[in-house]
Amino acid sequence: MPDPIAEELTFRKLQVLLAFMDTGNLARAAERLNTSPVSVHRALHSLEAGLRCTLFRHEGRNLLPTPAAQVLAESAREVLRGMAEGIRATREAAGYGSDRMRIGSLYSLTSRTVPRLVVGLQQRRPDLQTDLVLGSNAELLRKLREGSADAALLGLPADVAEMACEPLFEDDMHFAAPADSPYARMAAVDLAACANERFVSLTEGFVTSGGFAEAFRLAGFMPQVVMRTGDIFSLMNLVHGGMGCTLLPGRVRRALPAGVVLVPLQEPYRMHQTIALVFLRTRERDPNLLALLAEARAARAELV
Repeated sequence: MPDPIAEELTFRKLQVLLAFMDTGNLARAAERLNTSPVSVHRALHSLEAGLRCTLFRHEGRNLLPTPAAQVLAESAREVLRGMAEGIRATREAAGYGSDRMRIGSLYSLTSRTVPRLVVGLQQRRPDLQTDLVLGSNAELLRKLREGSADAALLGLPADVAEMACEPLFEDDMHFAAPADSPYARMAAVDLAACANERFVSLTEGFVTSGGFAEAFRLAGFMPQVVMRTGDIFSLMNLVHGGMGCTLLPGRVRRALPAGVVLVPLQEPYRMHQTIALVFLRTRERDPNLLALLAEARAARAELV
């Protein structure tokens, strides 16, 4: 194990040493470091105390480096260069300020919300590359916690104190049915009257599947679910194919197959979703996340 390093030897003092060696003058070194000549002189004297050897000698009012100071300066350059690279590599491994960002999203947000935010983000940070990670609410929260996603667009989660959440817009659940079904002509669907209907649904973990279950709980019966799927576009196609009806958020209206319609639910069964930008609080100062957050706030009115 290497010998302990004296407390007087700090990275900051090594930076002061290099500034003085480069400029050869206390005042110019202080100007470069945005400090005072007295602070520079004190730091140099502290280095001598920590090393227990003379680094500088006085010639009149001038402070001249000794050969020992030259040796220390060479080592200091290597140490500071290595530490700067270590900090960069550490931040990159943690996703902090790297040139690549992994944005998680629900499938239903890829037709409008994701493109709008990513285009705006690229204008703010042109050199930033983005990867899209798709999944359910539960999957995306897990990916945020394990570090395989940097931020996620999902249904506002409950009781996640470790997450920073920025609400973006509210969305309502609708009854989705084939365009030639009797439901398509209704002003609003009474879910309690659909006990004999066949349904298709998303698998557990999606914010929409949670709203689906809660709506039927309020309707007082367990729906007859004939098939479950892991993405909302497949779910819409199942409705189009006549497999059954379902509940869908209004934001998918632009992506609906031509043969599927969305009908409001009657008041007792109306479900609401809050879509939010979510990331770990420990990443709140990440410049990439700050840029994404700023773009989300600027685009909020367009995402509704």
